[in-house]
Amino acid sequence: MAAKSANLYARIEPDVKEQAENILSALGITASNAINMFYKQIILQKGLPFAVKLPVEKPLAMASLSKEELDVEIEKGYADMLEGRTESAEKVFADIRKDYGL
Repeated sequence: MAAKSANLYARIEPDVKEQAENILSALGITASNAINMFYKQIILQKGLPFAVKLPVEKPLAMASLSKEELDVEIEKGYADMLEGRTESAEKVFADIRKDYGL
């Protein structure tokens, strides 16, 4: 017969643990239940249930660039185009809508 529960030991930064447990408490969820939900989502998604990526960089403020900096950015864009590193406008706008929940 399978065990009804198993122990999990993890090291977590004290401040992160406290902040997360305060939020979970406000939601009426124990840390154990939250971890169990997280593991179940890993199983369902066959991976982490969220994207693991670096934060999106803020777009360049073109007006604040010098002429030389602007030329460099234009050259980068041109090189990307020549190398085929482009996306359709439809995909770009779909990604923006997805990222901002629109």
